[in-house]
Amino acid sequence: MSFAKPSLKGRALRLLTVREHSRAELERKLKSFEEEPGTLARALDELQAKGFIDEQRVIESVLHRRAAKLGTVRIKQELQDKGLDPQAVSAALASLQVTERERAAEVWRKKFGNAPADAAERVKQMRFLASRGFGAEVIRRVVAGALDD
Repeated sequence: MSFAKPSLKGRALRLLTVREHSRAELERKLKSFEEEPGTLARALDELQAKGFIDEQRVIESVLHRRAAKLGTVRIKQELQDKGLDPQAVSAALASLQVTERERAAEVWRKKFGNAPADAAERVKQMRFLASRGFGAEVIRRVVAGALDD
């Protein structure tokens, strides 16, 4: 019994059923399966024309999945890595800036919950928030706010 290998379009659809992918991501993942130059671009053009590939949905998906855990800097990097339009990324991130402090405070609360006991603990908490992509001023305020509580 032999199985036909999946077409480029079939492979792309399989990837899209798991999560939203940008066109650039699909090109990167499927390039090695392209046997004739141009066939991948045509398959992706067709999927994009039918609405299977949508940059705005990719942005919304990333924001929905990651905003509660990550800061704007880290989310911006993820969106840029997906090869999305820089203007669309900037517009999406503008809405995140408004909630940055609240989101950072919630991440801090879940991880630590208590104000730092000493300078070493304070640095540890600040480094943790920085690794999640929150800005320095937001981190300073969140950790300092914990000391005020």
